[in-house]
Amino acid sequence: MGLHFHRNPDGTTTGRNEANGFTVTHAEEEEVKRQLYEDAGWEYTPPPPPVPAGFHRFALVHDEFRASGFEDERYAGLRARPPEGCVPVDWGCFALECERPGKTLMGAVAGTVAEVRREHGLVMNSLGVEKPQEWFDADHKNGYAAKIVAHLVLMAADRARLLGYGRKDVVRLLDATGIE
Repeated sequence: MGLHFHRNPDGTTTGRNEANGFTVTHAEEEEVKRQLYEDAGWEYTPPPPPVPAGFHRFALVHDEFRASGFEDERYAGLRARPPEGCVPVDWGCFALECERPGKTLMGAVAGTVAEVRREHGLVMNSLGVEKPQEWFDADHKNGYAAKIVAHLVLMAADRARLLGYGRKDVVRLLDATGIE
């Protein structure tokens, strides 16, 4: 069974349950999601309230190919003293759910990653985004698309390190793209 969502040019959202053809269009995206979940017999959990101005909500994950769960000894200090605004969670691996300040989402993520590395010697290497290729709108600088960009950059930096590439190699590649 698959639930599919589409933003329409008029600002509404249409959702469809592929299993039975149930389709709903509404001005509020969350209402579409609620109705589709109800139709599918799934539990719907509304989104949390918005974060205060100047704050961003995101998760940081330490995702390794080697088996290491939430209780791994390397995370003891981070479980005991997480960065302010972050809560350790068990996602089958170690993760932090955070609400942190920053001018942008990328700034808040970068500051948190740097703090964790500095204070605990651990490089958080993911935002836990599944299927990052499935985004459909570059909504805005601090929205879901920005989370995907931050996730891919962290993942790329981690994979480059594992292959023996350094910061200069990664920066050289970014510079080659012409991004300003």
